[in-house]
Amino acid sequence: MKEPRRLIIHFVDGSKKLLEFPQQVADSDGSLAARLKEALEARHLVIEADGALVVIPFENIRYLQAYPAPKKLPAYAIKGASFKD
Repeated sequence: MKEPRRLIIHFVDGSKKLLEFPQQVADSDGSLAARLKEALEARHLVIEADGALVVIPFENIRYLQAYPAPKKLPAYAIKGASFKD
């Protein structure tokens, strides 16, 4: 069984939300970078959760944490890093 994906949305007001969801794109799928680019250009996060559509403007998001990290990342991604704060 594949492990669920998790996304923690950290909002600018200091609150956060945890989402769990099934894998959306195959690990071997080369379109992951293209889908990430499309989402970033859209300037909002679109989620279907619990039967509802949720749209969150990026202006309300401080940062996102996604688990596990995809095996294939954009070429400009920093890999193998650790936060030390």
